[in-house]
Amino acid sequence: MAEYPLPKFHFEVEWGGNKIGFTEVTGLSTQVDIIEYREGQSRSYGKIAQPGLPKNEKITLKRGTFVGKTDFYDWFNKTSMLGKTERRDITIKLLNETHEPVFVWKALNAFPTKVQASDLKADGNEVAIETIEIAHEGLSLVK
Repeated sequence: MAEYPLPKFHFEVEWGGNKIGFTEVTGLSTQVDIIEYREGQSRSYGKIAQPGLPKNEKITLKRGTFVGKTDFYDWFNKTSMLGKTERRDITIKLLNETHEPVFVWKALNAFPTKVQASDLKADGNEVAIETIEIAHEGLSLVK
C-alpha cells in the first residue's frame, strides 16, 4: 500500500466548547529568537548562538458570513475592554477520511486582535468572508 501526504482541506476548529467551520486557517507556526554572544577574549571571531524566547505568529481564521452569526464580533467586544480579556484555548484538528483527527494543534490563552468584515463589491460574484486574527501564548502539536 502506497503512502500519500495528507490533504489539507478537511479540518475542524473548536473554541469555547463549539465546533466551528472555517474556510481557511493560517499561522500555525512558532519560532525561537536567537541570542548571540561573543566574549572579548574568545579566540573565535564569530559569535555563539543559543535559543532565546519563543515567538508565536497570530492565527488567522476565515469563514463565510452568515445571518445572525456574530461570534467574532462578540468575542472581540468582550476582549477590547482593558483588563477584561476573555481568553480561550483553541483546538485545530486535521482530519482523515473517516473524520478522525490525525494532527491536533492547541493554541493556549488565545484572544482576538483583529476582526475584519468582507469586502463589498457591487459587481462581485463571491461569498462574503469574515476574518479574525488571534494572538496566543503558545502553540503545541498534541497528536
